[in-house]
Amino acid sequence: MAQRLEGKGLFSGKHILVTGGTGSFGHQIVDRLLKEDPAEIRIFSRDEDKQVRMSEEYGMSHQYPKNGSMNFVIGDVRNPNSVRGAMRGIDIVFHAAALKQVPLCEYHVWEAVQTNIVGAQNVIQAALDEEVEKVIAISTDKAVKPVNAMGMSKAIQEKLFTAANFHKVGKRAIFTCVRYGNVVGSRGSVIPLFKRQIESGGPVTITDREMTRFILTLSEAIDLVFRAVSQGIGGEVFVLKIPAALVIDIAEVMVESLASSKKIRIQNIGVRPGEKIHEVLISEAEAVRTVEEDSTYTILPQIDLQETRASHRKAGLVSFREYTSDAAPRLTKKEIKSILNQTGWL
Repeated sequence: MAQRLEGKGLFSGKHILVTGGTGSFGHQIVDRLLKEDPAEIRIFSRDEDKQVRMSEEYGMSHQYPKNGSMNFVIGDVRNPNSVRGAMRGIDIVFHAAALKQVPLCEYHVWEAVQTNIVGAQNVIQAALDEEVEKVIAISTDKAVKPVNAMGMSKAIQEKLFTAANFHKVGKRAIFTCVRYGNVVGSRGSVIPLFKRQIESGGPVTITDREMTRFILTLSEAIDLVFRAVSQGIGGEVFVLKIPAALVIDIAEVMVESLASSKKIRIQNIGVRPGEKIHEVLISEAEAVRTVEEDSTYTILPQIDLQETRASHRKAGLVSFREYTSDAAPRLTKKEIKSILNQTGWL
């Protein structure tokens, strides 16, 4: 697993905005940021119920929506006025708001476009207007060689964030992206689904016995985001070096560990709309401009951002043609069980 990276003064006294901040990523990054002495953590989302429940988790009770450094703001990234209002006085932005359920986006393509593309541009424009220092967008493996609406919309989001560095015309903002695969236990991942299916007596459903997925913890995802803040020059996409697992192995480990005396059947239901058998974090086209640095791969921008390329010139290019989950180091069942134990799922 990746080495833990703390803020090291990056966030002390800073005003920080987290869009989509009531999700799994939002909870985790708030936990980490609270240890870094920020002046404010502004949590921006459109779901007031999740905001109230999250505020209660942090002991705010009747002080919702603001107490100490925590400040909850209702709004939608689709609305440029609410984004602009939430951005005022902000130094650093973590843009995590997204529609990310692959099958749902296949049936509601325009909704995905409005949130993942139009919403991203609203964040970019507001950050430029309000003189924000750094903006980090959270992307996904689905954006690489996309075959579904969700991935296509996130691929365009990455392009918007890279191009924003070219068009900022004297503004100080730096825009970068981080890209990763499945986060253990995050909303919409297979692990909570498998647990619910086991608790209800099964069957546990998989879509293909050969399917592989990159695996990382929420803590590792935050490490990557912090690294993008500290190292980003503008236009890069940061990718963490992580292992992968067979989805059937994850299912079998969870059944063996959680089913006790019950006999839980594992059922193959076929690939869902827009679903890939294997994940790709770095494509063949990107590998020729990807450098290896410590625990990360850094994809350099395709467009002409000379300062960014110059800052990474000492790093060597990667030797692989593609970075895929079927070719990545494979987790054993014992290693999968250890990760699930460490993250509280077993």
